[in-house]
Amino acid sequence: MKITRLYSGTDNQSYFEEIEVPFESREDFGLFTLPEPAKAFFFREIPPGWTYGWHTVVCREYVVMLDGEAEVEVGSGEKRVFRKGDVLLAEDLTGQGHRTRVLGKRVWRQMFVTLPE
Repeated sequence: MKITRLYSGTDNQSYFEEIEVPFESREDFGLFTLPEPAKAFFFREIPPGWTYGWHTVVCREYVVMLDGEAEVEVGSGEKRVFRKGDVLLAEDLTGQGHRTRVLGKRVWRQMFVTLPE
């Protein structure tokens, strides 16, 4: 399974990269990823038209898109649109960060899973 990683480069800019999440196979359990420790989780809803200027994340976290869609932009001008079912590993803790805007007319719903340091 591929997910998008958002990280800080040595030049204090944020970047996207696609990473492959490896799956294990067990005949009685199907395909699954190895368990990863989590610190907390929460849900968030953001209304259509919402924008958030340049910012970094406060901790490493997975963001699972549940509904709606949003565009995330990094300093290079590269933009990615995230939709229902997409997963983002947000790790841009330093630098300029990224900015976000909700697209369309639907509420953007996400589940955040914060990771230990």
